[in-house]
Amino acid sequence: MADNAAGPGPDAESAERDGGKHQRKQRSFWKELPILIGIALVLALLIKTFLVQAFSIPSASMENTLQEGDRVLVDKLTPWFGSEPARGEVVVFHDPGGWLGETVPANSNPVTSTIQTALSFIGLMPSAEEKDLIKRVIAVGGDTVECKGTGPVTVNGKALNEPYIYPGNTPCGDKPFGPIKVPKGRIWVMGDHRQDSLDSRYHQDLKGNGTVSVNEVVGRAIVVAWPVNRWSTLPVPSTFDQPGINAAGAELPVVGGLAGALPLVMLRRRRLIYKDGRLINKVR
Repeated sequence: MADNAAGPGPDAESAERDGGKHQRKQRSFWKELPILIGIALVLALLIKTFLVQAFSIPSASMENTLQEGDRVLVDKLTPWFGSEPARGEVVVFHDPGGWLGETVPANSNPVTSTIQTALSFIGLMPSAEEKDLIKRVIAVGGDTVECKGTGPVTVNGKALNEPYIYPGNTPCGDKPFGPIKVPKGRIWVMGDHRQDSLDSRYHQDLKGNGTVSVNEVVGRAIVVAWPVNRWSTLPVPSTFDQPGINAAGAELPVVGGLAGALPLVMLRRRRLIYKDGRLINKVR
């Protein structure tokens, strides 16, 4: 009888505790949904700000490499580590001032405008107010670039073989220029569709003389992500790897080599002075 009068045993108490925990852990899907959406939006915003961002190609200035309406992914991470644009890269940059003319009028539909603003804020849609351009870097700070007659374009005296140029176009695109010395911290950019691109050649009368500050560069376009049948990477053409094109830094390896060799020469001379503890060669 005493056993029957006793309260619930340990097993019953444990079951009640487990049941209570189970009930507390359960949460309505509709209560979790706003949290999940919030996390997704924060992650999308962080990715847009620090990693990659999608951009829409608005014109034919980069054909046939990029078609109007293509979506490209732009690497925004490497500039955070001090990386600057290199020759041959396709880059997105803010309007340096006066390149795009007047701002395109905003969407008059308030609902559509609000949706576009929200999606552009997290990087899922281009902003209607952004004034960005996309071109190929031809020369960087310290380079001398020019194009005479029908071409070719030369960088530091080296002629560029440019297979990416739109078929039927000339390297100069009927707009010869130079020689131009690109200032440090700036780049000279040109579209692949030379006869349909208002690039550095056409803005030499503006601030920067047609060059773009590296501070205006958003990042490097690395891949065509949309449409699916256009998917491709955007590598640097081999013409920019030819020997001698880096004239601005051509003396650096020589100086560096001499600096690195000097300690070895001094060490060898000391070994010649002392060998097996005996002075065999005295340097005067």
